[in-house]
Amino acid sequence: MKHPWKSRDNRPLQTSLTIDFLLFNCMLLMLVLGVYLFVQKDITHVIMDKMIPDPELSVEAVDYSRELGEGPESERLLQSGGWLELLDSGKQVIRVVGDKQDTAMGYDEDSLFLGLENRSDQPYYYSITRLEEGSEAAFLLLKIPRHIIKVSINNELLVSYLNHSVFFYVFVVSGLILLLIFVYSYWVSRRIKRPLRVLNLGMTRMMEGHYNTRIALYAETEFLRIGNSFNYMADVIQKTTEEKRMAERSKQRLMMDLSHDLKTPITSIQGYAQALIEGRVTDQERQTKYLNYIYTKSVQVTKLIQHMLDLLKLDSPDFIVRVERLELGDQLREIIADTYGDIEQKSFELQLQLPEEEVYARYDPELFASVINNLIGNALAYNPEGTCIRVTVIPEDTEVRIEIADNGVGIPRELWSTIFDPFVRGDEARSTSGGTGLGLSIAKKNVEKMGGTLLLESSGGEPTIFTIRIPR
Repeated sequence: MKHPWKSRDNRPLQTSLTIDFLLFNCMLLMLVLGVYLFVQKDITHVIMDKMIPDPELSVEAVDYSRELGEGPESERLLQSGGWLELLDSGKQVIRVVGDKQDTAMGYDEDSLFLGLENRSDQPYYYSITRLEEGSEAAFLLLKIPRHIIKVSINNELLVSYLNHSVFFYVFVVSGLILLLIFVYSYWVSRRIKRPLRVLNLGMTRMMEGHYNTRIALYAETEFLRIGNSFNYMADVIQKTTEEKRMAERSKQRLMMDLSHDLKTPITSIQGYAQALIEGRVTDQERQTKYLNYIYTKSVQVTKLIQHMLDLLKLDSPDFIVRVERLELGDQLREIIADTYGDIEQKSFELQLQLPEEEVYARYDPELFASVINNLIGNALAYNPEGTCIRVTVIPEDTEVRIEIADNGVGIPRELWSTIFDPFVRGDEARSTSGGTGLGLSIAKKNVEKMGGTLLLESSGGEPTIFTIRIPR
């Protein structure tokens, strides 16, 4: 069903109000014109009812009742073309004085009253009077041709009529104008109130927590803009709320995973330390082994706590990213140089592929170094000796692509969709190297803080390819 006010859709509010005002003025003009025509007709009717003929010629039948055709008045009437008709009690003509110009020889009540109205379209002027008893007739009817009567207006009568009628017409016109103004005001307010009511209902539902509320308006452009802004705001609030809810769940899961991951090494440390304190281990070699185990587990706990702090710091709104447009090649060479000792120690092969020309990109040097160290550290931790690590820089039109790949064991496909989530690693990914499961999550957040992306890919000879894209 078509909405009754959908035609105003996409129309500016000013245009709608202007059109409404013009329609109101047209209706007001029609009202005034109608009242004017009615008053004019009424005044004309009054004037025609009160015609005053040429004063030299009497137009009242009673003035001829004494003469009955014999006298100066009758002579003047006959000379003007008028005549007298004597009627009996049945309104039948029994004698005519003068030259009768019509054929009527009798009248009924209706035809006689119609003639006595003396309308402007009648060919003759009528006047009748009752004669005295004993006369040869009962009535005397006067007829005068309309064209010989000179009509003038009785100003006193007209003024009297206007004085008595002006209050009535002013009252009626004022009432009609007030009614029209009320209808116009109600119509305009209803048209404006309807979209406002929809907006108010939508806001109320949003305040009640129904963030999936959306509104559809069929109104002027201004209301449509407000409606679109409301829907956009609702989208943002709903998205933010869902993200906040997910963040809360993620934080709870993070704390549970952290508690679990801390509990295991700390329990081991407590057990070995207690054995040493109680003197249950007397062999020097076993004591050294226990102490090394305690040290290794404490390093793992420290690393886990540090990664946790780094992750929380990245999620903090106070965290500041210092992105600058810097040369990328030298920065990457310095990072690789710092990790080269670990690469040699693990008997890994390194391929560094940098373009000959300088490559500039927008990044935070500290965050960028953390990402590269993290990805290379993962490759060293989870792959066997002899694995080849490739680091390649590929400049593109609007961004720089950095690939860190290896031909090692790879990451199971079932972990790809969640590999960047905190503590999502599985035994296969973590192996037994003591990884915290937070490194890739921190790396991804660091890249995103710099306005880039981090993806996991693979090819035939390289099962693991981490692709970093940062703007130039």
